[in-house]
Amino acid sequence: MADRVNHITPEGYRRLREEYEQLFGVERPQLVETISWAAGNGDRSENGDYIYGRKRLREIDRRIDWLSRRMAAAKVTDPAQQTDRNRVWFGATLTLADDDDNRRVVTLVGEDEADASAGRISWHAPLARAVRGAALGDVRRVALPAGEKEYEIVAIVYPDPAE
Repeated sequence: MADRVNHITPEGYRRLREEYEQLFGVERPQLVETISWAAGNGDRSENGDYIYGRKRLREIDRRIDWLSRRMAAAKVTDPAQQTDRNRVWFGATLTLADDDDNRRVVTLVGEDEADASAGRISWHAPLARAVRGAALGDVRRVALPAGEKEYEIVAIVYPDPAE
């Protein structure tokens, strides 16, 4: 995973940045203040505010560290700037049809912004790897946990550059 480019959409990067700023600029300072107050109350071994505060502070610091590393490694790629709009590349929203003509709409996004329930799948997911570079009407076979399945690309859409 370390050798792969961490593509991310501008929107996905914005969400990571907002979470980082919320944790670093708001939650962490408030928590440090609470821990400091709790530490001044005496016996720390039975002080719930102090014990919980320290635990939560470690969680926040781990998340801040993870977010900062992911943002540093991110390559912001705007799908609206895609020049080859006739093929499936990063950021494409595509409609797939299986053998029974069941349709599925997915958007290929970065690992940090994937949410299968919202139709956003990782650029590195098996389905995404199978359809990369495909054109309208191409049929691609993908190995899924439930077995192999064939999908036909019936629509490819990219965001409008004006947005």
